[in-house]
Amino acid sequence: MLRAPGYAGGVTQDAQRYAGERLGLPAEGSGSIGRLGRRIGALFIDYGAAYLISGFFAWDPLAILAIFAAIQVAFIPTIQGSPGHRIVGLRLVRLDGAWVGLWRPVVRTALLIIVIPAVVWDADQRGLHDKAAGTMLVRA
Repeated sequence: MLRAPGYAGGVTQDAQRYAGERLGLPAEGSGSIGRLGRRIGALFIDYGAAYLISGFFAWDPLAILAIFAAIQVAFIPTIQGSPGHRIVGLRLVRLDGAWVGLWRPVVRTALLIIVIPAVVWDADQRGLHDKAAGTMLVRA
């Protein structure tokens, strides 16, 4: 339970009981915030696929990143997530629920490749790359 400094009476107004509550999402099940384990699983699937495909390019590290980025940018607007997201039961949506469009996946992927924005997240478990793109990963 989060408490304000020096306040012993109860929970502050800023406190939330679960990730995604401030965004109006359910605590569990379909539509709830995608948790860290699923996110990491999706990342391994997508990066593994990029690594295998890069075998055609002698496993060049830049080819791996380029293929990973292409997978993200191509699939997020078409199937609401990368193949890894969909396999582990996640989908990427805008905060207002509308289609993510074409520029959001590009911004999100560019920041994801930098890594640092992806490992810094808020109380709703949204990484800086998702905050910058105005998106969130939710359970399908």
